[in-house]
Parts: sequence; C-alpha cells; structure tokens
Amino acid sequence: MVQPGGGWLPRRKGFGAERAFSTLTLVAGAMVLVIIVAITAFLIAKAIPALQADEANFITETDWFPNQEPPEFGIAAIAWGTLVTSLIALIVAVPIALGIALYLSHYAGRRVATTFGFLVDLLAAVPSVVFGLWGFIVFIRPVRTFSVWLNDYFGWLPFFDGTGPFGRSFLLGGLVLAIMVLPIITALSREVFMQTPTTDEEAALSLGATRWEMIRTAVLPYGRAGVIASIMLGLGRALGETIALALTLGFINEITVNIIQNGGNSIAANIANGFGEAGDIGRGALIASGLVLFGITLVVNAAARVIIYRRREFTESAA
Repeated sequence: MVQPGGGWLPRRKGFGAERAFSTLTLVAGAMVLVIIVAITAFLIAKAIPALQADEANFITETDWFPNQEPPEFGIAAIAWGTLVTSLIALIVAVPIALGIALYLSHYAGRRVATTFGFLVDLLAAVPSVVFGLWGFIVFIRPVRTFSVWLNDYFGWLPFFDGTGPFGRSFLLGGLVLAIMVLPIITALSREVFMQTPTTDEEAALSLGATRWEMIRTAVLPYGRAGVIASIMLGLGRALGETIALALTLGFINEITVNIIQNGGNSIAANIANGFGEAGDIGRGALIASGLVLFGITLVVNAAARVIIYRRREFTESAA
C-alpha cells in the first residue's frame, strides 16, 4: 500500500512481542475463569453427598452435628456470625480508614504522609495468625473490660445484654477484623482521594471554601465510587478470614444480636476448627459451607469490580 506522501507502508509483523504479550494475558485471564469454574465444580461434587445425607435444612438449621447419626447441620448460625463480625469490622474500620486517608492525602505534609502511609500499609503484611494470637492473648482483656462497661450502662439494649462471661465474642472478633481490613480501605481510599482533579479543588477554594468544605464538595463526591469499592474489598477480606476468628470467637452456634456474650462462630473459623476431626459426611458438610462462603465472597468482589469499572468509565468520559 502506498502512503499519501509517497513510499510504502511498513508491513505488519505476523507475530511480534506485542501480540505475544496480548495472547499471554488473554490465556492468563481465561485460566482464572477456568480455575474458578474448577473450584466451584469440586466444591459442588464434594458437598452433594453430605447435603443428601443431611436430616435438617441446610439453610435454616443452626446446629452443626454432621458427624452424628443421622447427621444434622446447617449454616444459619455460622453464616450469621460471618456477617455480624464483618459488619462490626466495617462499622469500626471505615470511619477510621477514611479519616486516615483524607489526612494523608490533603492535610499531612509529604514526609509525614509517606511515613504514616508506609506504617498503615505495613499492617497488611502482618499474618492473620499474628492478629489472632494478639487478640486472643492481649486484646481480649481490654475488650472484656469494655464489654462489662457496655453491659453495665447499656445492658437494656439487646446488643449488650447478658450475664457473662465476656471476652471471646462477636465484639472481639469484629474488632480484630477491623484492624485487619483497615490498611486495605485506607490505601485504596487514599489513592482515590489523590486522583481528584486539581481544578475541582482549586475552584472550590477560589470560591471561599475552607479545606473541609472543599473536601466535602469536591473530593468526597468524586471518590464516592472508589471508596465504596474499597469498602467492599475490605468486606471480602473480612468474610473470608479464618485463623483470626478461630482464635477470638467462642464457638457457640446460635443466632443472636448480643455481641459481648461469649460465643459466636463463622463459616471460615468453623472449617478450620472442624476439618481435622471430621468424617466423610463432616468434611462434605464443611465443603458445602465453604461453597456458600465462596459464593458470598465472589459476589462481593464482583460487585466491587463493577463499581470500579463504572467509576473508570465516568473518569474517562469526564477527561
């Protein structure tokens, strides 16, 4: 083909480095989907015999006795514990994480922001078993004292009612989870806040807005979708946490709104504590509960990706 100015256009290479890289990324992406489908098929195949042998309703039953004859088990109580501890973690972690993210992105100097940002990110590198041991050995004491205080002054509320003992409870597990998801929400929110267009911030300041008013009118609306996505990613981490909850919950399978009384259990913690001594039906029951948890976390992470994708489309259209 001849160029308008004369000469020949260079021929397109049949297979170059760019096409090889594109093919490689396509294969890698497809492998992720294949692995997800394979995991789902494995969980379903292993769970079906146990679900067929279950004498109770798997969705509504609160007891967990898969090793008895006949087996009776359900995920109602452990699914409730998973949701309660994750909700407590988000209630505690989200305001703190957003405050830290705003401080690092719009208030702190560069040196302070770099130092504190590194310290926050360092929390994400701490193994969950360390958080669990710390919560079980050290953090349980102030939480027990705080639970007694809540019971004394707010015992008229069903959340803080009870006669004790206090300690290994939803509250302890939720607070430990809050510390674990804090760096995830903080880091992602900080990056979102720092991407706010400078023109929007300067426009708000030029109209006489204070720094907080500028953040409220320019930064927070721009980063709303990214913050929601970071919260949902933190929720996905909290839902799947195992060892930390295995060390901090009291393992009483019941559906209750009381968060300070000893007890509570979660799907992941129940799998970790029961897999070693489970029989064939017991292992199948644990795998079935894992399938439920797998579905929950998959939905949460997929929703987060959808929000991020919509936000990217909005940013590109605005640019």
